[in-house]
Amino acid sequence: MLPAPHMALPPTDRVLSPFTGWTREHWEALADRQLEALFPYATPGFAQYRLPGRGSTSGVVADGLEGFARSFLLASFRIAGAGGAVDPRLTERYVRGLTTGSDRDSGEAWPELTDCSPQMAEAAAIALGLHETRTWIWDRLPPEVQEQIVDWLWGFVGRRTVDDHGRLFQVVAEQFLASVGAPYRQEDIEAGLDRIEDWYVGDGWYSDGDGRTFDYHNAWCLHLYPLLWCRIAGGDDGGRGRVYRRRLAEFLASYPQFFGADGAPVHHGRSLTYRFAATAPVWLGALAGCTPLAPGLTRRLASGTVRHFVERGAPDERGLLPLGWYGTFLPATGASAGPGSPYWAGTAFLGLLLPAGHPVWREREQPLPVEVSDQYTALPAPGWLLHGTRHDGIVRLVNHGSSPQDPADDDPHASRFGYSTATAPEAGTHARERNVDGHLALLAPDGTPSRRRRIRPLRCAGRMAASRYDAQLPGGEDTFPVETTSVLRGPWEIRVHRVHAPAGAAVREGGYAVADRNRPSAERGAGWALVRTAHGLNSAMVALHGWDEDTGIAREVEANAFGAHSATPYLRCGAGLPGGSGIFVTLLVLTRDTVHPQALRESVGCAVEEDEARITFPEGDTVVVRFMAE
Repeated sequence: MLPAPHMALPPTDRVLSPFTGWTREHWEALADRQLEALFPYATPGFAQYRLPGRGSTSGVVADGLEGFARSFLLASFRIAGAGGAVDPRLTERYVRGLTTGSDRDSGEAWPELTDCSPQMAEAAAIALGLHETRTWIWDRLPPEVQEQIVDWLWGFVGRRTVDDHGRLFQVVAEQFLASVGAPYRQEDIEAGLDRIEDWYVGDGWYSDGDGRTFDYHNAWCLHLYPLLWCRIAGGDDGGRGRVYRRRLAEFLASYPQFFGADGAPVHHGRSLTYRFAATAPVWLGALAGCTPLAPGLTRRLASGTVRHFVERGAPDERGLLPLGWYGTFLPATGASAGPGSPYWAGTAFLGLLLPAGHPVWREREQPLPVEVSDQYTALPAPGWLLHGTRHDGIVRLVNHGSSPQDPADDDPHASRFGYSTATAPEAGTHARERNVDGHLALLAPDGTPSRRRRIRPLRCAGRMAASRYDAQLPGGEDTFPVETTSVLRGPWEIRVHRVHAPAGAAVREGGYAVADRNRPSAERGAGWALVRTAHGLNSAMVALHGWDEDTGIAREVEANAFGAHSATPYLRCGAGLPGGSGIFVTLLVLTRDTVHPQALRESVGCAVEEDEARITFPEGDTVVVRFMAE
């Protein structure tokens, strides 16, 4: 097998793009390669793309529609961005697919839209694609085919949707119906747009539904759909467009902080198989004329992220995007994701709608924030701290405010303390049961850990954030509060925990899991543990207060999106807590530098008195952490 990238790319341009070498031609080539690779998997009438890989719970026909609809969105950006000047076979394939899929008697008909049906997402993608290619596809369809498509999309009218970003599927689809003079319900559109107002928490951030679920859906859904709805509505947006553009501008102001120097986005949240869809809002800001980012930074961020995945094997040697991160990795996906699901990555190609002469394509690339200096960013709305270090290009996210969408779940992609551009949480079945990495757990006598659910933010400002969760041991009804404060310092994070626990319970905290194709090396000493990959990525845990000298390394196989072999350092206190409560202070390190844990333990001072911890750094400055009154 040839090494990645698995495709021929145009020559790089290091004058225009000194950081990535990529130009618009690279984006066009990548779009063409992905679209052409789908051809062998099309049904005879091109209404479905039945791709290899694990099927979803929705069945083969819905999965086939997903492959068609999401790739059609990518094709629509390619066709419209080129003013229709693409290989005519590409346009013809999607014309045939639209004709066949909307024909109930074709044998390849798309599933009907019913209340809360999963195909609502695909119908919305088709509506968006039809709007963007109206000149080259919709306006050239025979009237009877237009009527077939309208009849299928009309299934949205008056229907119930899932009460999260799914409300917006109905909004864009019915607005498209309105734009072509078809029946629709204005109240459906207004209700969906009104509903997302309930989830807006400020600074450009929406929770995805009720609760506190913050992740990339804020980027590739909750900002994307409203502004694409504005494109369909034209000037008739009732003033909402002005609000949406202002919110996107606020969101984008800190968004580059989520990307490492190698182009990787922070690995956090749901639907990570969408990969470079994380760049969609960056292009959207330029397209909507509301971005605070310089044109050269917009392209550097987007090109760097897409190049990151291309150089690591996505698309694969077949030209396909498998379910996973780089290669196939099913634990990073839910059961509702089918083999066509990754093609929401096509939203990353929104930039092709901007003309070739636009400044985002013609101005010289500018560096990402982490390439300029060490970065510290507090995001009070989601309750996150971001810290990036220039010398190794790593960005880390410390989570003190976002919980899994399902309160009964502790999805490792949402419930951990720490995420980064260089690591992923342990997500295999066995690893989820052990629940070691990125978590402070109470341990039952049999070793079963508590789960971090319903995270409640307490504060988030500067280089410090705090939260609380109520730990519950399996089989018990009582809950025990765990309050945690994080303090940032370069590649270090100091975590100060106030823990309440039942008699006999042990306490354990795990650091970042590192992964590679080869087994990471490990070292342990009194009060510290360290793991290291062959490529020099180090994750260390250092006990500063409250812990036993007991340390450990948790190893897993096929549990991590970054490699087959993974390892996590952890600290443990097995003696039980005097009076049922205690304070634990930990220093965590994730870096590509050499780490000397014992030296760190000796050079960082920690003094604890009642509900206060005083941390003294090697330079002599001190940070005081005070817990909230109980």
